[in-house]
Amino acid sequence: MHMNHDADAPAAETIGFDQFLAVDIRVGTIVEALPFPEARKPAFKLVIDFGPAIGRKRSSAQITEHYALEDLVGTQVAAVVNFPPRQIGKVMSEVLTLGFPDAEGKVVLVRPSEPVPDGGRLF
Repeated sequence: MHMNHDADAPAAETIGFDQFLAVDIRVGTIVEALPFPEARKPAFKLVIDFGPAIGRKRSSAQITEHYALEDLVGTQVAAVVNFPPRQIGKVMSEVLTLGFPDAEGKVVLVRPSEPVPDGGRLF
């Protein structure tokens, strides 16, 4: 599945609301952030707590340009929690942490503007 990160790209084709609802995007708090030296592209290994119903999930995130490991713990992020797990190097990534590209294409995390309860679903 190729994603077009280009800001000049037109909107994707129209979908039904049910298709949007099929993508389960939740908020969680990063509880562990570790280096991932063996990743093909610079990345961190994250453990994100999505609250009691979903629990803690692992993710690999290419966010090394804008974020330092020590600043990530305690940060809330948004992630897709219902994709199948993906093997990324030695890490089984269980959720897709979401971000937008900056002007150079480096990832900027999607975060709530105020603290919200972990596990809340995007709508």
